[in-house]
Amino acid sequence: MTANSPLCAYFAADFHLGLPFYSPQERERRVVHFLDTIQHSAHTLYLLGDVFDFWWEYRSVVPRGFVRFLGKLAELSDRGIHIRYFTGNHDVWAGSYLSQECGVEVVRGEQRVMIGGKSFFVAHGDSTGERPAGKRLMEWVFNNRTLQRLYSMMHPRWGMGLGHLWSKHSRLAKGISAPWRGADEPLYRFAAREAQERPADYFVFGHRHTPVQASLPNGAQLFVLSDWIQGSTYAVFDGRSMELREF
Repeated sequence: MTANSPLCAYFAADFHLGLPFYSPQERERRVVHFLDTIQHSAHTLYLLGDVFDFWWEYRSVVPRGFVRFLGKLAELSDRGIHIRYFTGNHDVWAGSYLSQECGVEVVRGEQRVMIGGKSFFVAHGDSTGERPAGKRLMEWVFNNRTLQRLYSMMHPRWGMGLGHLWSKHSRLAKGISAPWRGADEPLYRFAAREAQERPADYFVFGHRHTPVQASLPNGAQLFVLSDWIQGSTYAVFDGRSMELREF
């Protein structure tokens, strides 16, 4: 693999910036350092959700923190690197601030893209495939415009405080990661079924916090990116092949 290929596309997910555990400032610096190392070889950067542990945009208030990271996104965008930011379940409310101030394309849901003649199915993964009724209800609440407007009317001190409290509770309840269950995983079942109905060469997800590279029954490849809370795994495609790397 040639690191300086003009077709190099990078994939990373689940930085969870702002999570108050596991050296949050060091984690932000590590992410920025990673972005520094790819700025001369990257054509496109795919950020597959949960980049922030909680993110909420007010019309005239910028969330505290993340200065180094947001500045680096703007710098990469100014260099001509196309950044696609897929919202996750922790940053589902990302919107115009990231696009207008940082030059990032915000993508909601899944997307099929062509890179170097190969087809990719890309998504965060939380809302992909089978979900229990409780999860679908939560997605409806999070995406309801009326409820979002009501939440925005709350003073930022309380709105951000409640959001970070919810996010912290969610992480403590779920833990950092869980073992990958192979063919029993909903993401695997979804990708295997989708590959038969609408083939793609690569299926790439975040969300599961566990690095996975697996072959699907039809020969397509499934990639799941780990979080950057305790590790720092990303994927890179150089126009010919795709692989997981540890930063």
